[in-house]
Amino acid sequence: MSRRRKGRDVNGILVIDKPQGLTSNGILQHVKRLYGAAKAGHTGALDPLATGVLPLCFGEATKFSQLMLDSDKAYIATARLGITTETGDSEGKVVREQPVPADLSEATVETVLAGFRGDIQQVPSMYSALKHKGKPLYEYAREGIEVERPARPVTIYDLTLLAVREQEFDIAVTCTKGTYIRSLVEDIGNALGCGAHVTALRRTLAAGFCLDDAHEVAELEARRERGESLDSLLVAPDAALTMFPQLSLSADRLRSILNGQPVRICDQDLTGPVRLYDHDRFVGLGEGQPDGEEVLIIPRRLVKTAG
Repeated sequence: MSRRRKGRDVNGILVIDKPQGLTSNGILQHVKRLYGAAKAGHTGALDPLATGVLPLCFGEATKFSQLMLDSDKAYIATARLGITTETGDSEGKVVREQPVPADLSEATVETVLAGFRGDIQQVPSMYSALKHKGKPLYEYAREGIEVERPARPVTIYDLTLLAVREQEFDIAVTCTKGTYIRSLVEDIGNALGCGAHVTALRRTLAAGFCLDDAHEVAELEARRERGESLDSLLVAPDAALTMFPQLSLSADRLRSILNGQPVRICDQDLTGPVRLYDHDRFVGLGEGQPDGEEVLIIPRRLVKTAG
């Protein structure tokens, strides 16, 4: 006998402004309970120290969470110079203290930042969630085990110096997935000759959502106390897929797609991921593959509400 899932069907994306001091999974589970949802997941964890944009996926939207995880991100970070910690942030044990250069200036920091823009190689932190032999690196780190980590390519699209103080600087970063801001700050600190660690981190962009799209957990709790529905705060799954072209399907093509069958079109521009619609109703994501003078649209992830 199949077990019935607990909770109701909730479909959509909720963008949370994650508060400091809580884990992303803790926020997810709390919000999931507020909604009484049967299925939910987040799209890339933020450290407890970090705040900001945390998209949560419910129901059918979870089918696109990996694409959201793969999206570009943006952050504002504050770095403390002269102190290096185990974790690369202020929650870790101090492992080294060095004097901050007496001639530290905006020009000095700008010169160093220039070397970190564009395509770079980055060694992930031992306190990251990357896995080695099926085990997160941070678990090895807590056991005092150092694992060799090969450098990985990441791209820093934008690295802007916002402010320089006596022992601190603020930066704004826009980057590809898999970029560790703690590691970036550590590397910048090393290049300045004094080390550094993150003292504040705020994610300002993820999966195309910004802080203006985000809701505070307290807002959700207040709505629940007033007996108001939270469903109006959800956005449709395709709101996170606007970077892909869209295709409106005729009745015949829609029927084929919903039956799992590919369809042919003449638009050569529709290669790679494609958003599929029945008029203005999102039915899922397809993949366009060149096939002679035509393009074959193959259904990849369809939403049940399309049935």
